[in-house]
Amino acid sequence: MQLLLMLRNGVVYATQTVTVHRQKYLIPELPFCHTFYYLLHLIHLSHKTPQNPASRNTKTLPPSFDAKPNSNPISHTPFLISSNSLINAQLLTSTPHFHSLLMELSSSFIHFPNPSTSSPCNHYSFSSSFSPFPIQIHTKTLKFANPTCPYHRIFAVAVDPQGPQQELPKNSPQRLLRELAERKRGTAPKKKFPPKKFILRPPLDDKRLAERFLNSPQLSLKAFPLLSSCLPSSRLNNADKTWMDEYLLEAKQALGYPLEPSENFGDDNPAKQFDTLLYLAFQHPTSERTRARHVRSGHTRLLFLGQYVLELALAEFFLQRYPRESPGPMRERVYALIGKKHLPKWIKAASLQNLVFPFDDMDKLKRMEREPPVKSVFWALFGAIYLCFGMPEVYRVLFEVFGMDPEAEDCQPRERRQLEDVDYVSVEFEGKKLSWQEVAAYKPPEDALFAHPRLFRACVPPGMHRFRGNIWDYESRPQVMRALGYPLKLEDRIPDITKARNIELGLGLQLCFLHPSKHKFEHPRFCYERLEYLGQKIQDLVMAERLLMKHLDAPGLWLQERHRRTLMNKFCGRYLRDKHLHRFVIYAEEVQEKYEHNRKMRNPATTAVQQSLHGLSYAVYGKPDVRRLMFEVFDFEQIQPKAVA
Repeated sequence: MQLLLMLRNGVVYATQTVTVHRQKYLIPELPFCHTFYYLLHLIHLSHKTPQNPASRNTKTLPPSFDAKPNSNPISHTPFLISSNSLINAQLLTSTPHFHSLLMELSSSFIHFPNPSTSSPCNHYSFSSSFSPFPIQIHTKTLKFANPTCPYHRIFAVAVDPQGPQQELPKNSPQRLLRELAERKRGTAPKKKFPPKKFILRPPLDDKRLAERFLNSPQLSLKAFPLLSSCLPSSRLNNADKTWMDEYLLEAKQALGYPLEPSENFGDDNPAKQFDTLLYLAFQHPTSERTRARHVRSGHTRLLFLGQYVLELALAEFFLQRYPRESPGPMRERVYALIGKKHLPKWIKAASLQNLVFPFDDMDKLKRMEREPPVKSVFWALFGAIYLCFGMPEVYRVLFEVFGMDPEAEDCQPRERRQLEDVDYVSVEFEGKKLSWQEVAAYKPPEDALFAHPRLFRACVPPGMHRFRGNIWDYESRPQVMRALGYPLKLEDRIPDITKARNIELGLGLQLCFLHPSKHKFEHPRFCYERLEYLGQKIQDLVMAERLLMKHLDAPGLWLQERHRRTLMNKFCGRYLRDKHLHRFVIYAEEVQEKYEHNRKMRNPATTAVQQSLHGLSYAVYGKPDVRRLMFEVFDFEQIQPKAVA
């Protein structure tokens, strides 16, 4: 017969017709274990029930027991047989061949040889088709102690998924496939579905999108596009105003601002939006109000801007305070002041810890619970201050409100071997260290040569005039200035100012292309390192402002990743090489061939030259010229059409 096995709800079911001594019995759909016991009954009846050729109709064996997987149908279940008599299941269990029969049953299909044609007894074979179980094939002949028919053979099918499997040879393809399947089953990672907040939603239609942007405060200030882009994407609701009424006065008092609402300022004053930005600055990702989209997005955009504002402010301060120092020690000083692990100290010094953690004691929190919210608030706070009051107010809050001391013992760089600097510095830096008040209050004179004259003199040493008129100045400088669009046309009241600016610009360009291998060991400041340090910070800030104004609805984390990918070092050097300006870098004679033919040495050098050009353009012409170099000359965003070769 053909026995069909099905797997349903973890239980194997069988349905088929069995023919025993020309009697057809229809086995109903039952669990496979129960069907197996039916078969044992039929085998037993083949020895006990006489043959009756007249009864050839099909009989049905109805189950009169509860078909549960754990029930035992043999101990209490009668079966309806062809002779219309009830035979108790105990009849089978009392048979002496029953236990030996159970021991001899195979765990899967049993293949047997073709029976002899002279056998007087019918032979029964059970074949099934099922895939979810491991299969073994054995050829066994069941022998009874007192067989009724000496030629009678019994073959049965049983499934034992946990039974021992036949050992296959090591080189067997079946064994290799089985091991591979088991290894995949054990090591395959579970498929992780993205959270619902990351599932893409269909975009808004044009009408709703236009209404959303037109009603947004981000388009309300035409005179201050950067400030307008950092405002919340929707108007503040009652919950936002409740927080402002409860905590805003405390924050403004701690920071030293007047307690009057900032809305009293005129429309032409960016400080009018200070209350809104100050509220957003304190809504760090673990606070209650950060669940609102406009609050969360506004806060992350502020902290994205604030981190670059802080780095540029401290870079300018230390470049002017320590005119002879290399960038390495200055980076250590900056980290000692605004490093992540030092920020909780400044927040507590300004008595702002209760606004950051209104329900917890900051000192009792773990480091991983304390530092991220503090860093987020600290950066966003300076983003708001920079937008409303400018860079001088950033210095005041840093050194007056938070009490940062650049001369503190824990803010000093580690000791290192210093090269002797025999060159002069500008007169205003000689013999003294500038304080933060002098840096913050400095305004260039009306007839100044540069946009940031003191910063230029702090980065370009006066001794650079000795290189005026050399070969590079005659051959390379005109080509570099032509490629960069220099000199810019400015309306100067005195013609000599324009001439002097162009001379200083040429010397600054030569310094930008002066590799440290050339003169650094004899003259430590005759290289591009200090201009490179300044250029890194100003290009970060310019790119951050560009992204904020370009992507009004983007959260700060997305902007941060876009910023990082755009300003990767390998891209900065590549833009310079695309302009073929790497040919003008001045190396020492003994290393020039290595740098020109080894890209692992050449690419970092060209990146440094690129950043030095940004620092020089900021010191000479200001931030607008940095934007021109980055987005028009070098095309950092890669949006300009390329020339077809």
